[in-house]
Amino acid sequence: MQELSPLTEAIVGFREAEVKRLVAEKMAAGVPPEEVLAECNRGMTELGRRFSDGSCFLPELMYGGMIMKSVTAQLGPLLSGRPGRKSSGTIVMGAVQHDVHDIGKDIVVLMLRGAGFEVIDLGVDVPPAKFADAAGRHRPLALGMSVLLTTCFRSVAETVAAVREAGLRERVKIMVGGAAASDLLAESTGCDFYGKTALDGVHFASGLVPVQ
Repeated sequence: MQELSPLTEAIVGFREAEVKRLVAEKMAAGVPPEEVLAECNRGMTELGRRFSDGSCFLPELMYGGMIMKSVTAQLGPLLSGRPGRKSSGTIVMGAVQHDVHDIGKDIVVLMLRGAGFEVIDLGVDVPPAKFADAAGRHRPLALGMSVLLTTCFRSVAETVAAVREAGLRERVKIMVGGAAASDLLAESTGCDFYGKTALDGVHFASGLVPVQ
């Protein structure tokens, strides 16, 4: 396994005070907020891996998520789009049906908005039809699904099917991410992209922006 940075280690070790201190130091040093958030997100990815193999339990995963929320509050002002900045396009985001976890989704939403996108945040436990309706009304560049639980794989497939049945599949890219997501899930359900980290999702969305 790749060696973790001190900030990532602090997330994995649930050392909240240390996380806040390291984030503040990086912000003061001028480290891009996207990079700081990516470091923290690697910690949540590692916690998700440990949760999957049974070496980390749900209360710990939830506590890690609470620490991440405090990090996003610290970085929010630096990641927010500047007033008057032209939008890069629209992205629809939501946690799939039966998944009520919002941590990963909220991080991606924050980073997308920081990158200049208008984000339609549908929340958690989003039915396939609601994803499809949003794709039709907002005409986004991409639709993003967050999935933390393996029990929600069917919801991913049903959402892709709903978008296809609405006649929208050819004009919207579909990306999936979260602790339970993988390249295999994306391929088997017909998604266009799997993002291991929030930053991966931002990079994918940025590649969809038409060249002016």
